[in-house]
Amino acid sequence: MSKNPLASKIAVPYARALYDYSVEQNIMHTITADFQNLEGIFSVELKSETENLITFSIESLDPLGPESKSVSPYLGRFFRVLEKRNRLHLVPEIRRNYLELVYKTASVKMVEVSTAFPFTTVQKLNLIKKLKELTNAREIRLVVTVDSNLIGGFLIKIDSNVLDFTIKNQLENLAKKLDWTRGIENLEQWI
Repeated sequence: MSKNPLASKIAVPYARALYDYSVEQNIMHTITADFQNLEGIFSVELKSETENLITFSIESLDPLGPESKSVSPYLGRFFRVLEKRNRLHLVPEIRRNYLELVYKTASVKMVEVSTAFPFTTVQKLNLIKKLKELTNAREIRLVVTVDSNLIGGFLIKIDSNVLDFTIKNQLENLAKKLDWTRGIENLEQWI
């Protein structure tokens, strides 16, 4: 989810228009593949820049260029329209919203997972299998973030639901219970 709710709100109509166009022109697979291939470019480069800036240039994503991060002519034209409207900074949010529309259509569930340590392949496959059972989705697309502040365990976000299996959460809950019992003991002294 974006840290900027206004950017999210502005990005939705662009994503919907691109989605509708891709369905109408029967190029959804092409646009979706382009966005999936560009996944790392947004997450890595946006972490090092301010929230509203994207460090790639349109020329670096030229469909005719020799770069490995090239895109189809359809998405290239879409990026040029965004550039003319000074909306290029919305590309990560548009991408996220577009992929959500595609995944919803294809019964693919996007699941955000924060973990203290990276998952092994076996752990990831077991988690995907369990999430498929829980959500009745045909396919699960994991977005994994490693956060050492969680100490251990993992946190799962599915739609608006949060499942917290972190050690940090368990320790916080234990601390709250201990504080509550201390309060009761102090109360008993006064009675």
